[in-house]
Amino acid sequence: MAQAIEEWYKQMPVIIRSYLTVSVVINIGCSLEIISPYNLYLNPTLVVKHYQFWRLVTNFLYFRKMDLDFMFHMFFLARYCKLLEENTFRGRTTDFLYMLLFGASVLTGIVLIGEMIPYLSASFEIIIFLSNSLTFMMVVLAECLKGFGPW
Repeated sequence: MAQAIEEWYKQMPVIIRSYLTVSVVINIGCSLEIISPYNLYLNPTLVVKHYQFWRLVTNFLYFRKMDLDFMFHMFFLARYCKLLEENTFRGRTTDFLYMLLFGASVLTGIVLIGEMIPYLSASFEIIIFLSNSLTFMMVVLAECLKGFGPW
């Protein structure tokens, strides 16, 4: 059984393997109270005024509690990102990385701009972790690009 999991992990493409590993480590660290989620969430004021730029990245890595929801997100990431990286972006790992960074930037931009709009700001202030949104972005992309092979 351990060999099957090890082989599955080693056969994963490098970008998704790295993302899954860091996400699992951060979530275990938060569950064991080694890392505080208060140091990970997206807070534009802390990013701009206190230069805490890591928040632009760490909010995509924390999935809140280690429960069934977390396991489903890890499954979706493993399955659909592997499909994207091995099929649509085969041999173009940097293109996949740029697509992932672009999607993360767009999601962050939407939240930051949404917080500035007077009547919508209260709705956007509660969005402090974008990991779930990034996961669903990857699932939608994988489903939309399923028929397309490498370009």
